[in-house]
Amino acid sequence: MLTFFSKYKFFGLVLLGLSAVIVYLFYNALQPKKNLPVFQPSMVNPELVDSTLHYTKKYHTIADFSLTNQNGETITQKDYEDKIYVADFFFTTCPTICPIMTKNMVTVQEKIKNDTDVMLLSHSVTPQIDSVAQLKKYALEKGVDDRKWNLVTGDKKQIYELARKSYLAVKTDGDGGPYDMIHTENFILVDKERRIRGFYDGTKEEDIDKLMADLSILKDSYSE
Repeated sequence: MLTFFSKYKFFGLVLLGLSAVIVYLFYNALQPKKNLPVFQPSMVNPELVDSTLHYTKKYHTIADFSLTNQNGETITQKDYEDKIYVADFFFTTCPTICPIMTKNMVTVQEKIKNDTDVMLLSHSVTPQIDSVAQLKKYALEKGVDDRKWNLVTGDKKQIYELARKSYLAVKTDGDGGPYDMIHTENFILVDKERRIRGFYDGTKEEDIDKLMADLSILKDSYSE
């Protein structure tokens, strides 16, 4: 009897392994596909949204823009065409949350450095201070990869309207006047159709982990 079991032990183990694989594949096939929401202004805290958009329930996308990056190049929505990207708002002289946000964005940059589908975009909220030269200095200090990450400056009113009306990211409703100041810790995940797919606290490591997980889900949705 022992000889019989010994003889067929290998086949039994193989059969057990195949059974486990089949069960796993069936389990995965039965699980619902993970999808990210498409954020509309009506889904976001009204304090973060321009009053003209409070009741917008569909078709919200990031507006066209034209700004200047750390290399003096004009950056528009065309540079992000058919790309997933992560956007934020910062300023180079910020002593509080910006250094943490930049550090975490560098972490994101490291994780996507070989991914041609994903880019980063950081908007200066003090463009009168953050000249091209200042942005370049900051980029070099922080380890910004020019191929993946644009730090942009430009017309203050345009940047503030983008923050408030496109990215739905800030509570201050200033229109970009000389004394207006916006400050937000939000990282915003934008898909290839220029739609918002997620908001994350750029100062928290756990939110960066969530961002990376959501980025993977979003990328998978384009390969289905």
